[in-house]
Amino acid sequence: MAQAQSRVIVNQAVAQFDGPNGPVTTESNETLVGEDNTPLRIVKTADRAAAEPGDVVIYRILISNPSTRIAAPLTVTDQLPRGLRYVPNSVQTTPQQPTGQTLTDSNLTLTFAALDPGASISVAYAVLVTPDAVQGDGRNVAQAAAPGFAPVTAPFQIAVRPGIVSDCGTIVGRVFVDRNFDGQQQAGEPGVPNAVIFMDDGNRILTDPDGLFSLINVLPGYRVGTLDLYSLPGYTLAPNLYRIEENSVSRFVRLSPGGLGRMNFAVTPTFGEEQS
Repeated sequence: MAQAQSRVIVNQAVAQFDGPNGPVTTESNETLVGEDNTPLRIVKTADRAAAEPGDVVIYRILISNPSTRIAAPLTVTDQLPRGLRYVPNSVQTTPQQPTGQTLTDSNLTLTFAALDPGASISVAYAVLVTPDAVQGDGRNVAQAAAPGFAPVTAPFQIAVRPGIVSDCGTIVGRVFVDRNFDGQQQAGEPGVPNAVIFMDDGNRILTDPDGLFSLINVLPGYRVGTLDLYSLPGYTLAPNLYRIEENSVSRFVRLSPGGLGRMNFAVTPTFGEEQS
């Protein structure tokens, strides 16, 4: 391992004056030893400048030590912006491996034993762009720090494009006890909690304590939701006296881009009285 070095400064002074026996010349040399305050260097790049929800972005960080001192230990941190999430087991470092690693969905911290003078460490990792990234700014900052060195940072910003998410819609609905069999919830007709609705794309939705549910980022087009009666022991589908198509456990909606669709499911107690 290379040894830390210091900066040497030589200060020389010459003086001449007349003495009793003629001109006298004096000379002094002073050696000053000071620290090399050259900072660390950090550069952050990515494999793309723009991304959409569902894309995977590869980030790379290069940390270099141009000083004559050893940076020990070296800590590298990176905090992702809103909507970007680390891909598990994607972190790779060269030429040395970290002695410590802390990784969450949005924060990465790596610790290295030391970074020798003139040496560099490369860090690469993958992040997933989620639909929530559209609401963020796509900018994050990586930082490198070591004792005796001022922390250095490297920002990077990707442009997050809405992509297909901008065309997605929302589905809302409710599951309730229909006492007059008209398919509409009126005062005195309570919602049913913990009812399960299966969507045609495989999503499984659970109603809240008021019998309400919602699903965002749904692809536009014809969507089908099906009420799972097995999730409602003691209830069965309520007969609809006005709309034949609602005498089915399935609901069919045409969801326009960016639109809102509704799916209501009316049920009734199996034995003709509301369950407690």
